[in-house]
Amino acid sequence: MDNRVEFGEGERSVDAILEGGPVDLPAKLRKLRAVSAGEKIKVEHHGGYEHFERDEEPDGDAGPVVFRWIARTRIAE
Repeated sequence: MDNRVEFGEGERSVDAILEGGPVDLPAKLRKLRAVSAGEKIKVEHHGGYEHFERDEEPDGDAGPVVFRWIARTRIAE
């Protein structure tokens, strides 16, 4: 499988949900642990990267942090 997840920098991890992006992105990649201070998540998928950006902080909600799809880039050879 060609899926790999890369996170931004940070110390702690939080539950995260990835929203948007390709419909064939596996469900197991849409719910994951992410670096809490990270603003972006990059997922390797079908010869490219799907980029997700952290959504605004929820007001006092202890639920998962939402990252929304913003772009796809190709892997340079």
